[in-house]
This record gives sequence, C-alpha cells and structure tokens, in this order.
Amino acid sequence: MAIDYSGAGFGAELPSPDTLLRAFREPVNTDRRDRDVLESAHELVRCHEHRHHALETAHAADATPDDVADSTHHIDRIDERRAELVARIDEWVAVNIPHRTGASLHTETLGAVIDRMAAKWVAAQQALGNTGPANPPPKAVDGRARRRAKAHRVSEDRPHRGVDTEAHLQWYRLAELADGYRDLITEVAQHRRRLPTW
Repeated sequence: MAIDYSGAGFGAELPSPDTLLRAFREPVNTDRRDRDVLESAHELVRCHEHRHHALETAHAADATPDDVADSTHHIDRIDERRAELVARIDEWVAVNIPHRTGASLHTETLGAVIDRMAAKWVAAQQALGNTGPANPPPKAVDGRARRRAKAHRVSEDRPHRGVDTEAHLQWYRLAELADGYRDLITEVAQHRRRLPTW
C-alpha cells in the first residue's frame, strides 16, 4: 500500500519501504531528492555481503591464522565504511527532514535502521542461496531483464526442508523490519515521531 506523504508538509523525502528494498537489490539510476539515502543503502548491502564472506573465510575449517587475521582486518574496514554510510544517511536526515519539537524521539537513527534492514536483506538472500552481489539480472537480446535461476544449497547435513524453513524465517524477519520502517516513516510524516540526528 502506497503512502502519500505530500499532504503532510514534510516526510515526503523519506523513501518508501518498496523503494528502499529496490535500492538494496539494484543501484539507483534516477535523480531523486533521497538519492544519498538510497545509494548509501545499496552500498550497505554490499558491505554486509563482503562482511559475510569475510566471516565465512575466517571460520573455514582450513583457515590459517593469517587468513583469520586478514579477515579480521577486512571486517574492521567494512565496519568503518558502514559507519560512514550510516552517518551519511543521518546527515541527510538532519538537513532534509524537519523535526517537530514535542514529537516522540525514535530510539535509532534512520541510518541504523537501514543498516539493520540491509543486514537482514543479505541474510535472507543467503538463505535462498543467492551468494553473489545483488546486481540486476543481465539483459536479454531484446532488452528485457532475464531471470537467473538459483538453486538452493542442499547438503546431507541440512535437508531441503531446513533450507526452506531458514529462508522463510529470514524473509519473515525482513518483512517485519520493512513494516517497522513503514510505521516509522508514517509517524515522521504525521509529526508524531522524530528521528535522532546524533
């Protein structure tokens, strides 16, 4: 369900949950007022994908101490970049979203909320077996996007039913976060909640 924020006087600049989830999946290619938020969200997904890969490398059975050290340093750099992206979103909020005094203060910044959603997006993709970067599917000869078939990873110690259950759980959790995000931006648009800008 689309929410019309234009009558609220402000809040129209905040991306909808659908727009945010689309930005997780593919780069932003339009000129929008909230472009900084969406580009940061897209890059946060890349950070979480790289972080997941680095953790897998560090926890591999054949990982050497040098592999673990390299992965740890890589994760530190990724987390620094995540902090920069969260701050970029929060700076955008401070400049572009008016804050009504008297409205309840939300417990997290918008950047922290989007970072959590990006992490859950990656977990949900991993549960489906989509382990590569979330880029749009390649174009067919006629210019239409082609869908890539992704097989579920099924192993002897993790039967097919477990993969379905894990995927369902991760996507359910992502849907809960998306619903919470929708509620948050609705309350911001209705002057009932304000976002922290620290």
